[in-house]
Amino acid sequence: MARINLLPWRQEQRKERQRQFLTVLGLSAALMALIIFAVHLQYGRMISSQNSRNALLQRHIAQVEEQLKEIKGLEKEKERLLARMKVIQELQLNRPEIVRVFDEIVRTVPDGVVLSSMAQKGRSLTLKGDAQSNARVSSFMRNLDASPSFSNPSLSVIEIDPKSPEKARKFVLRVTQITPEQATEKN
Repeated sequence: MARINLLPWRQEQRKERQRQFLTVLGLSAALMALIIFAVHLQYGRMISSQNSRNALLQRHIAQVEEQLKEIKGLEKEKERLLARMKVIQELQLNRPEIVRVFDEIVRTVPDGVVLSSMAQKGRSLTLKGDAQSNARVSSFMRNLDASPSFSNPSLSVIEIDPKSPEKARKFVLRVTQITPEQATEKN
């Protein structure tokens, strides 16, 4: 029988399989490295894109914050101007009121009463003067109470002036000024 030596063929087949295995292993490693590199690049692009969007949003947020500061400043300016306008309107509405007050004071002062000073604080008037008698002061208070421009007259001080030859009475009187709206309710 003839003998055939199959050992070199098996060795060659083993070497061929080993070479194929190493080739496949190398190609697999290269493919894996290529895939990892591609994923790394993709994530890098995604991160770069997100960072640019974040920077854009930050710029827009900064612009909006500046606009909000400007709006708040404008709102404060608006409130200040509205307050000034309100004061001016009140002054315009109250401008004829002082004429009405003086007119009513002249009408309510009876003979024998002389006013020496008048002070206003808010809606309250303080009247100081001299009267010939207590009855004249009483008449003045009644006239003030009957007036459509005043209410609640109250006598603070009444005293005889010893320096006066007629023994005049010095008085201090407080009265509340009525607005035109309240005057229509009073009548």
